[in-house]
Amino acid sequence: MTTDVTSRPADGQETTASVRRVTDDLLERVEHRLRSFLAAERDRFAEVDDRAAVVLDTLSELVASGGKRIRPAFCITGYLAAGGDPRDPAIVDAAAGLEMLHVSALIHDDVLDNSTQRRGKPTMHTAFAEHHENSGWRGEARRFGEGMAILIGDLALVYSDELMSQAPAGLLAEWHRLRSEVHVGQCLDVTAAAEFSVDPRLSRLIALIKSGRYTIHRPLVMGADGADRPDLAAAFAEYGEAIGEAFQLRDDLLDAFGDSAETGKPAGLDFSQHKMTLLLGWAMQRDEHVSTLMTEPGHTPDEVRRRLLDTGVPEDVERHIADLVERGRKAIADAPIAPAWRAELADMAVRVTYRKN
Repeated sequence: MTTDVTSRPADGQETTASVRRVTDDLLERVEHRLRSFLAAERDRFAEVDDRAAVVLDTLSELVASGGKRIRPAFCITGYLAAGGDPRDPAIVDAAAGLEMLHVSALIHDDVLDNSTQRRGKPTMHTAFAEHHENSGWRGEARRFGEGMAILIGDLALVYSDELMSQAPAGLLAEWHRLRSEVHVGQCLDVTAAAEFSVDPRLSRLIALIKSGRYTIHRPLVMGADGADRPDLAAAFAEYGEAIGEAFQLRDDLLDAFGDSAETGKPAGLDFSQHKMTLLLGWAMQRDEHVSTLMTEPGHTPDEVRRRLLDTGVPEDVERHIADLVERGRKAIADAPIAPAWRAELADMAVRVTYRKN
């Protein structure tokens, strides 16, 4: 049974428990919106052809397979902290649109990174390639798998816009900035990996626009804009950029040292794809042999990990994450929102940057 989202404290004095309750209820409504939207699309396309229904089934399975819903959570938190009406279904559409955009990005990321696993299951392009091969179809299985994944990722992008068309009009300008940034950031990421040049400035820029702003800064500001509170943009931007960068650095550490059984994806992808993360950029500045271990054949990911530890960079990254979290928490310390929402944002900063996976 869900909580009544209209039941905010009569005196306006929210507590930590009450703000978490109303946020969780809206996130449940986002889940229902995503499921019902995709189910309706599945029914529509099933009348066209069974193959079209498979496309919707594949996308629906990925959406339902898990995920932290970080972007919807920050959008909703920004909206509610800014005094938005939790009964307005438009904010649910906005949050659902953000999650659908994220699903699109994940599908495309897996193709670009040649990843075989996502959330503990075969990635979409891998599964389609295997189906092609097992079916004895014509053409190259790999190209079929990647082509299907790209197209379904594009479909998720189309759906994100359809959902966002029902969102509060005030947040659309921020939505458009978010979408363009994440795609340009992805292009820079691919280019930096191909160049394989040690440039921590570029690594931080990529982390900021590809992940930090897209994950926390822009969704949070979108929520405030949806509640007609543009005065919160500056504080939310400072908080969001700091916590967003910390979030990406945690991802870098998890890729290098995490357990794939916990993260649900292969470990060491940044090594094999020559991703110029800040972690690797700093390590290569200190020890030129790190780049040798990453690029010359015959070296294992474990060798790279041991070398990274020898440089002391992982400890420096941990300290930098802690500094960024503190900076983000200070940014909203005096923000003109209720104390309970300041406390919730401070707690969210810790939850997303010290997660286990």
